Amino acid sequence: MLFIDFFAGIGGFRLGMEMAGHHCVGYCEIDKYAVKSYRAMHDVKEDEWYASDIRNVKPEDLPEADCWCGGFPCQAFSIAGKRRGFEDMRGTLIFEIFRLAAERKPKIIFLENVAGLLNHDGGRTFATILCGFWELGYDVEWQVLNTKDFGVPQNRERVFIIGHLGGAGGRKVFPITGTNSKALKELISGSMGQRVYDPSGISKTLCGEGGGQGAKTGLYLIGASSESVTETPIARCLDANYYKGYGKQERAAVLEVRPCLTPDRLEKRQNGRRFKEDGEPMFTLTAQDKHGVMIIDDNVRIRRLTPKECFRLQGFPDEYFDRARAVNSDTQLYKQAGNSVTVNVIYEIAKRL
Repeated sequence: MLFIDFFAGIGGFRLGMEMAGHHCVGYCEIDKYAVKSYRAMHDVKEDEWYASDIRNVKPEDLPEADCWCGGFPCQAFSIAGKRRGFEDMRGTLIFEIFRLAAERKPKIIFLENVAGLLNHDGGRTFATILCGFWELGYDVEWQVLNTKDFGVPQNRERVFIIGHLGGAGGRKVFPITGTNSKALKELISGSMGQRVYDPSGISKTLCGEGGGQGAKTGLYLIGASSESVTETPIARCLDANYYKGYGKQERAAVLEVRPCLTPDRLEKRQNGRRFKEDGEPMFTLTAQDKHGVMIIDDNVRIRRLTPKECFRLQGFPDEYFDRARAVNSDTQLYKQAGNSVTVNVIYEIAKRL
């Protein structure tokens, strides 16, 4: 099928659809940094249809396509946000799809959003969306799917909605079942972005809102290396209390943490030091210095996910990440991965369209 990629982000829908044999004829995305990654990752041709803001698109502007797809903005419905729903401008953008579909009537409309959409406002928000489909003559099916069930170790539940234009044919797509049975293993509790997880299980849901510093991906326990001292980019000062219950060794035998100031500038000092002693508080934060901690231990390391790992957790091949990395900062890459759909899930659905 020919398809248009709305709310395109970095093209998770596009890659999954193309892997299933469908062909993209255009895309729409308002974030200029995501557009830079999208163009680089998918080698977009100059003559391909593009629009920045869906609110400014006229029905006659659109290229011919059998399917429209996209992950319409989810912040207005996510349990991680204020859940203002249609009071939030971002929560009304699905009606822009309906506005355009009223005239162009694609055979299939394929959308994604957070699972919280189903129970937002006691289910009335989702009922309104269903009514929008029905009024346009579409039969609707939907299912909540978790990324962890499709070969990617990330705990990410999303609802996928498919509208079939009445009389246009098309087989039933859902239900779809997955096979991955890995579990999320939280070793140390804490606030979002500070919990510690076991990497032998699945990762927590990637978040796009935070940007930077791992986009609140949490911390991951990794094994020992041949070196006894390492520098880690964890922003906060670690505390030995986080290790209570992990093994039976005493603290002195497990972990020594020393706040570190600007390790790449040997001449830089604060109160005459670049390193503090174990247990001391972090140096005063300044705008010009880099802060971190030096960990000396037997067999414990903690670190955040890298941007490349976040892209992998959304099903993107490394070469796609490398193209995005060439045109965007790590802060934007974390955000883009967190806002993307998981390619593997889109592929499994796209095969059945």
